Amino acid sequence: MDLDAVRTFVTAADAGRFQDAAADLSVTPQAVSKRIAALERSLGVRLFTRTARGAQLTVDGQAFLPHARDLLRAEERAVAAVRPGRRALRVDVIGRRLAPATLLRDFRLACPGTELDVVTLFDADAAVDAVRTGTIDASFRAVPMPGRQLPDDIRASRVFDEPLQLLTGPDHALAAARTVSPAELVGQRIWMPGLVPGTEWAAYYDALAAAFAVTIEVTGPDFGTEPLLDTLAGSRTLATFVGERTHLVWPADHGLRRIAVREPTPVYPHSLVWHRDNRHPALAALRDHLAPGASPGTGPAGRSSARGVHPGVETWVPAWA
Repeated sequence: MDLDAVRTFVTAADAGRFQDAAADLSVTPQAVSKRIAALERSLGVRLFTRTARGAQLTVDGQAFLPHARDLLRAEERAVAAVRPGRRALRVDVIGRRLAPATLLRDFRLACPGTELDVVTLFDADAAVDAVRTGTIDASFRAVPMPGRQLPDDIRASRVFDEPLQLLTGPDHALAAARTVSPAELVGQRIWMPGLVPGTEWAAYYDALAAAFAVTIEVTGPDFGTEPLLDTLAGSRTLATFVGERTHLVWPADHGLRRIAVREPTPVYPHSLVWHRDNRHPALAALRDHLAPGASPGTGPAGRSSARGVHPGVETWVPAWA
């Protein structure tokens, strides 16, 4: 449908006269008449009846008018969605319960006028492809994956090191511990059915298991977070890893325990990924908000220099990160 003709129709309906509509649109009255006639032909109905006082909407014209206004509003939204500096910043957060979603919420609170479009893509490969094509502006990912380099036009900055916690049921052997070390987890059954081979999070936990001789089981179907929590609540032997800022809610009678892992603390390395040519102003604001200087890291060699870890805490990340 010709939106110029639709716009002319709405203007004429509001003005009540083709001549006045022509003045509002900076075109001739003949142009208004031609556009209306073309629109009527495409719809197969009469939209106006000419009277001595101007142009009056027919019954069909009255029925079409609210839909015509909706079409023009949709056009405005479509243009605004891709206009530089006006469309929302599109960011991939992996999962809405995970730390990157919290980081984005913090950014929104710090910059309340920023419009955000939050999406969840499957893995780092999908996220990088989406950044390269402009489908999204940025993604939070653990990159680069082992054996894979980021394309030359992609930039990444380590922005948040998230400490891992051990999650157990109330009857687990470690449930009463305030902290555990990776060495104490040797021989424990760490169950993570959501690990998908080939993803960056699977690569991270593979490296963790190899570094500390920890056994991570991925057997059984992944039914989601709630069934996992239900199983842990009733188990004396199963535990799992979760991020410190992963948002979890469970029934009070589950009695689950979140236990800090120390000496060293494994951290999940969240990086912000974006295209080098992306000039969206909100992307620059997000990068500034997440920059290490905005919330100083721990500094010393061998310890975390990204946000998220308390000063003096010894940390571990895979060599590829």
